[in-house]
Amino acid sequence: MIKKKSYTLLYRTFFPLLFVIAIQGIVTLGVNLADNFMLGGYSEAALSGAALVNQIQFILQSLIGGIGAGIAALCSQYWGREEIDPIKRIISLGLKFAFLGGLIFWAVTFFFPENVLRLLTNDEPIIAEGVKYLRVMCWTYLVFSISSALVYSLQSVQTAWIGSVMAVATLCINTTLNYALIFGHFGAPRLGVTGAAIATLISRCVELLIILIYVLFADKKLCLRLRELLRFDFGYLKDFLRVSMPMVASGANWGIAQAAQTAILGRISGETIAANAIASVIFSIFTVFGFSCCNAAQVTIGKTVGMGEYELVKSYAKRLQLIFIAIGIATGALLFTFRGGIVGLFSEISGDTRALALQFLIVLSVATVGTCYEYPVESGIIAGGGNTRYAAIVDVLSMWLFTIPTAAISALVLHWPPVVTFCFLKADQLLKCIPNAIVVNRFKWIRQLTRGGVENADAK
Repeated sequence: MIKKKSYTLLYRTFFPLLFVIAIQGIVTLGVNLADNFMLGGYSEAALSGAALVNQIQFILQSLIGGIGAGIAALCSQYWGREEIDPIKRIISLGLKFAFLGGLIFWAVTFFFPENVLRLLTNDEPIIAEGVKYLRVMCWTYLVFSISSALVYSLQSVQTAWIGSVMAVATLCINTTLNYALIFGHFGAPRLGVTGAAIATLISRCVELLIILIYVLFADKKLCLRLRELLRFDFGYLKDFLRVSMPMVASGANWGIAQAAQTAILGRISGETIAANAIASVIFSIFTVFGFSCCNAAQVTIGKTVGMGEYELVKSYAKRLQLIFIAIGIATGALLFTFRGGIVGLFSEISGDTRALALQFLIVLSVATVGTCYEYPVESGIIAGGGNTRYAAIVDVLSMWLFTIPTAAISALVLHWPPVVTFCFLKADQLLKCIPNAIVVNRFKWIRQLTRGGVENADAK
C-alpha cells in the first residue's frame, strides 16, 4: 500500500507537468512546421535558408536550455524544501546569464550574417535567402533568451501552463502573419523569407509580454517583483555556476554539434539540407513527449531529493525509465506509420528532396526509441538528482569522438549516400542508452544541491 501510494504521488507530480510541457512543445513545433510548410510553398531556397538560420537559433536554444536546466535543477530542490527566497535569487542570476547569451548571439549574427551562414553551406542562393531571414531573426534572440529563462524558472516550481498559453498565442500570431507577409495576402507586401522572420519577431515579443505580466502580477507561488529580477545579487553565484555550467556546456555542445551535422549535410547538396529540415521538424513534433519527459522528470526528481526522500527517488527513477521506453516505442511506431502522408504535404519540394526526407524519417523512427530513453535519463533523472556533470561528459565524448568524425568521413571522404551519413549522425541516440542505463541504476547521482541539506543518499 505504501509503494502504491508513493507511485500515485509520482504520477500526480510527473504527468501533469509532462502533459502541459508537451502541449507547449507541440504548439511551438507546430509554428516551426507552419513556417517550413509555407516557405516550402514559396521556394525551396527560402526553406533551406531559413533552415540554416534555425540551426543558429537551435544553438542559442540549447545554450539557454542549459541555463534553464541549471535553474530548474537547483530551484526544484529548494522547492522541495519549501524555501522561496533562494529560488528568487537563483532566477534573477539565471535571467542575467540568459540575456548575456542572447546578446552575444545578436551581436555576432547582426554584424557578420554571411560569415556565419558560410560555416554551414557554400550554396550561394541558400546563403542569400538565409541572410534576409537572419537580419530580422537576430533581434528575436534578445527576447527569446529572457522569456525562455522565465519559463524554465516557473517549471521548477510546477507552474508550466503559462508556457502553453505563450505557445498558443505564438501559433495564432505567427501563422497569420506568415500567411500575410510571405505571400502578400490581406493587402500586406509579399516579403518571402523576410516576412517569415518579421512574423517570428512579433510573436516572440508577445510571448515575452505574456510571461512578464504573469510573473510580475499574477503568480502567487514566488510573488516576484521587477526589482528582484533586475537586482545584482551574487549570494548564490557559486552555487548557480557549480550546478548550471555543466548543463550550459552540455546544451552548447548539443547546439554546436547539430550545426556541425547540418554543415556536413550541407556540403552534400541543397536537396539534402531541405530534406533534413523537413525530417527534423517532423521528428521534433513526434518526439515532443519524449523530450518533455526530461523537464518533467528533472523537476519531479529534484523536488523529491530536496525533500530528502532518497529511497523514493530510487523507486521513482526505476518507474520513470519504463515510462520513457514505452513512449519511445510508441513514438517510433507512429513516426514510421505516418511519415509518407506528412512529407506529402510539402507540395513544392523536388522528388529527390522528398525521397531523402522519407529515408531520413525511417532512420529517425528507429533512433527515437533511444532518444526518448537516453535524453530524459541523463538530463532529467540524473541531472535533477544532483549530478549535472554527467550529461555534459557523455554528450561531448559521444558526439566528437564518434558521431561527427564518422559522419564527416562518410560524407566528405568516402562520399557515401546521404542516408548512410544520416545513420552515423543519429547512431549515438542508441549507443548512449548503454552507459545511461548503467549509471542511472547505480544511484550514485543522488546529491543534495541546496545549502544545509544532507549531501547524498549514502550520507542519509
